[in-house]
Amino acid sequence: MKNLVAELQWRGLIHDMMPGTEEQLLKEMTTTYIGFDPTSDSLHIGSLVPIILLVHLGNFEHKPIALIGGATGMIGDPSGKSDERNLLDEVTLKKNVAGIKAVLLRFLDFNATTPNAALLVNNYDWMKDFSFINFARDVGKRITVNYMMSKDSVKKRLTADGEGMSFTEFTYQLIQGYDFHHLYKTHNCVLQMGGSDQWGNITTGTELVRKMNGEGAKVFALTCPLITKADGSKFGKSEGENVWLDADKTSVYKFYQFWLNTTDEDSEKYIKIFTFLDKQVIDNLIADHKQAAHIRVLQRRLAEEVTTLVHGKSELNKAIQASNILFGNATTEDLKQLDAATFLEVFEGVPQAEISRNEIANGINIVAVLNEKSGFLKSNGEARRALAENSIAVNKEKVTEEFQLTSNNLINNKFVLLQRGKKNYFVIKAI
Repeated sequence: MKNLVAELQWRGLIHDMMPGTEEQLLKEMTTTYIGFDPTSDSLHIGSLVPIILLVHLGNFEHKPIALIGGATGMIGDPSGKSDERNLLDEVTLKKNVAGIKAVLLRFLDFNATTPNAALLVNNYDWMKDFSFINFARDVGKRITVNYMMSKDSVKKRLTADGEGMSFTEFTYQLIQGYDFHHLYKTHNCVLQMGGSDQWGNITTGTELVRKMNGEGAKVFALTCPLITKADGSKFGKSEGENVWLDADKTSVYKFYQFWLNTTDEDSEKYIKIFTFLDKQVIDNLIADHKQAAHIRVLQRRLAEEVTTLVHGKSELNKAIQASNILFGNATTEDLKQLDAATFLEVFEGVPQAEISRNEIANGINIVAVLNEKSGFLKSNGEARRALAENSIAVNKEKVTEEFQLTSNNLINNKFVLLQRGKKNYFVIKAI
């Protein structure tokens, strides 16, 4: 077997690992699972790390299992949380499970017929008929309260100010541990991976597997670091909002821009974590970037690779095209390719004015558009001077004082883009 651990190490994707894990992965095809709790109907880019781990597993001829926590999602993982989670109702939970399944299907082929084909499971399927008495007898008896209280996720909640921890959340690690036991028994799954905040839950699982299957049951644990920005702030947010893997929550344009705007330090780290480029290619990119950081070759390649991975090549091309409208030599035809939502995102923060659709239909002279109808320029005189200097463009095309704005100039039958010089933009909205 190729050395998966060595690959993950140089990429910065290993935080902690149980002894014997590397040897197991080198010895044979190893069935491995990672869990995703359905706290939302999509996943944000923080969840891209465990997804990438599953893809690496498949690429290295191991068998990946993606587990959706239909049962654990009813309780809520206390790891990293200072307060009790709100319980999800059944309708919301079903919607979230379906949404996460749809995301995972874009990265993993669950219909493949190879021996290491990826598997998708939902722990609700084996937990739904488990009675409380049976769970208490068969599972609860195997792990001591002392052991459970030693976990950081529990200790932090019990020692912090607040309401402490309910019995419901306290049992979370047992239920997750039982998942490991179930997958061990039914799919010979011997390794669980997850974020570093999951170490306590995962090691409870390894302990439970041994207790329920005898000391001969050998299972392993591996965690990856939680990704942060160089300044220590939380990764995965753009202007205070999560960056999601679904285009209806975070547009492809904004997704692309998030990666394009990463710092030099972060982009060096992220290109190893979030792409499948090999070491030589990445080392060359980093070296090229250091020679001419202003070209941002590293950020551009990072943005291209991750956007293609998540949304596909054609969507990447649209995002690049949208970006070039602001910073490149775009044309009216390029503007027409933008849908209304992307148009507004590209020109977010640009001053706007509204003009009646009827007025535009009748035709308005460009001087009036630039001054009295929009306030883009301060006077008719300034408008005429700017036109005489050939510095005014409508929808990226230069115009003269004779130009009449009509309905034919509307982008998406709604917008007109005015421009003075290279960077001074104004948007007219037809109402």
